[in-house]
Amino acid sequence: MPHKCPLRITTDMTDFRLTPLAQSLPATVPFVGPEAQERLMERRFDARLGANENVFGPSPRAIEAMARTGHWMYGDPESHDLRTALAIHHNTTPEHIIVGEGIDALLGYLVRLFVGAGDAVVTSDGAYPTFNYHVAGFGGVLHKVPYRNDDHEAPKALFAKAAEVDAKLVYLSNPDNPMGTWHKGADIATAMEALPACTLLVLDEAYVDTAPKGTALPLPPDDPRLIRMRTFSKAYGMAGARVGYGIGHPDLITAFHKVRNHFGINRAAQAGALAALADQAYLAEVQNKIASARDTIAQIARDNGLTPLPSAANFVTLECGRDGTFAKAVLDALVARGIFVRMPFVAPQNRCIRISCGTPENLAAFAAQLPHALAAAKKG
Repeated sequence: MPHKCPLRITTDMTDFRLTPLAQSLPATVPFVGPEAQERLMERRFDARLGANENVFGPSPRAIEAMARTGHWMYGDPESHDLRTALAIHHNTTPEHIIVGEGIDALLGYLVRLFVGAGDAVVTSDGAYPTFNYHVAGFGGVLHKVPYRNDDHEAPKALFAKAAEVDAKLVYLSNPDNPMGTWHKGADIATAMEALPACTLLVLDEAYVDTAPKGTALPLPPDDPRLIRMRTFSKAYGMAGARVGYGIGHPDLITAFHKVRNHFGINRAAQAGALAALADQAYLAEVQNKIASARDTIAQIARDNGLTPLPSAANFVTLECGRDGTFAKAVLDALVARGIFVRMPFVAPQNRCIRISCGTPENLAAFAAQLPHALAAAKKG
């Protein structure tokens, strides 16, 4: 006889029938948003320089396209026009493109497709935490490789670990978050010669639009060894719209349709991304502003005795000269003074703080408060 759930005789019972895996997981979010911190402080930040958002904003054409959108209609569940435009942009076909609610959602779908209880995956210790979050949510086992001594991720070590543990997925970001370092795409392609045949490389290229020429991987879109993740959240300035996409072999892209949220990309987001992609002149202007802001952040750091790491992203990571405890004290002091920043969370990278590119006004506010924050951290 099938088990019968007893009638609920009280109104305060909370014995929900979660899966054992769900019961074992913490109810947490990988990031504490600036809004949550503002509510706790009961004030707004003077400069929002922690989330790697593009403060210069999206193309005016994208804003206009989103404003004209008929919000009463569902978005196209196939994102046909956007996928077609992206295929032309990348010299491939729409069958090589999957669109999702930011890279975060695409990572979730990918892990759902590949990872079951006990399956091995590999990442760098201290790399982007959302990938780890999804792996834990599907019962996978994370194997972590440390960063190199020069604060770069280590593709050769990642691929060697993947071979050792028979990993289904190996995650690598280029340029890297949270350090801003990067590899030449050709060097990653060479390292991939040691990638195990049954392991898929998840290459997160969220910041590739702010990186030097030659950072993108020079391999064809249908290379079955990997999937590349791109986004409109960074250089295109559309983080709030949540539009990301993956480039991969058509058979892999087709598999996403088994599990994805088919109405996940709203109509305004599709229209905005399509218009932003078409406005490459505006993108070039933003890229120049980001490069200028990186130089300004680096100079502010040097003026205060800190060491900026070279960055190919829309942020600069600053060495604070001591350990993670000191860097956290600097961060807390900046937050208390109205400057929202973040920091790496794993040693030894947590000796640093990370500053997103901002407007001249944003960076002036940061420059004004950094000496006070350093002094407070030293006293502490």
